[in-house]
Amino acid sequence: MRVPYAPKEPPTSEDAPVYERIAARRAPRPLIPLDLALLHNTAVADGWNSFIGAIRTKTTILETVKELAISRVAVLNQAVHEWDVHAALAVKAGISKDGMQSCYDAPVVKQEDKVREVEGEVGGLSADMWALLAYTDQMTVGVQVDDAVAERIRKFLSDKEVVELTATVAAYNCVSRFLVALDVGECNGRPMKAVADL
Repeated sequence: MRVPYAPKEPPTSEDAPVYERIAARRAPRPLIPLDLALLHNTAVADGWNSFIGAIRTKTTILETVKELAISRVAVLNQAVHEWDVHAALAVKAGISKDGMQSCYDAPVVKQEDKVREVEGEVGGLSADMWALLAYTDQMTVGVQVDDAVAERIRKFLSDKEVVELTATVAAYNCVSRFLVALDVGECNGRPMKAVADL
């Protein structure tokens, strides 16, 4: 990593409650390298833990929707750790390996590109999931989302779910950019896990 990791134990008594909150969210696993990078500033680490904790556990969107979107962000931003973790969670949630291969390989949908219209299932993904990839692509690569793509998302998600999906894509763009910029976990340059190995 480009800076040393923070200590695994709180260096001061004032830091202890933040360490405890992060450890409680990670339990039974220990703190991960991302936590130890963020803990250089306990206020930032605490806010991050609360925000990402809400994205992970306090939304109503289906796990398939959430994990496919996060996996696509990881592909677009070359965030190896994010892909390795969340692609496996997407498969566990019910996305087929064919669908994950599509997530990994599909060309980026940029602004004003036509959303892929499919009947039934193509490449392991439904028309709704192709629209989800397009929405994620446009948020991640160009930031602005075409009206047609946004409308396509609203055909299968409620207003609340659209907000949750948008917050999830935005949050994991933040996560991936932090991971990659600092090379947290020393993953930069390592290949992403093959879909067959998920």
